[in-house]
Amino acid sequence: MDLKIIGLGALINIILTTLLSLFYFPLFFLGPLIGGFLSSYLTEGFENYDKMDEKDGAVVGAISGLIGGIVIALLYIIGFGALNTVLGLSAKLGIIGASIIASLIIINISTTVTLLLGLVGGVLGVVIKK
Repeated sequence: MDLKIIGLGALINIILTTLLSLFYFPLFFLGPLIGGFLSSYLTEGFENYDKMDEKDGAVVGAISGLIGGIVIALLYIIGFGALNTVLGLSAKLGIIGASIIASLIIINISTTVTLLLGLVGGVLGVVIKK
């Protein structure tokens, strides 16, 4: 696997998803799709063979989406006040309990969504490349 290209796809995923979710939230899904697409489209092949199929594109896109999802979740928890919003809604659990639960929910949702969308983008990248 070409880790530089996967990292580039994850970086594009992070930047687009963050900007789109801040300015126009309904288009946030384009970040992981484009990141996964570019990761698989730009990857030449693997060590043992030259040609990529849809499964390989799915793996490359999913890895890109997973990396991007974790970073996006950490950005939301640390920087954008999502944690404070959830803390205000669930004050009955206490500050520490609510912050742990909110962090886990944000990380799970973010990584799942970006992983799946990156996977779809990876498959699209291989299909269009052929």
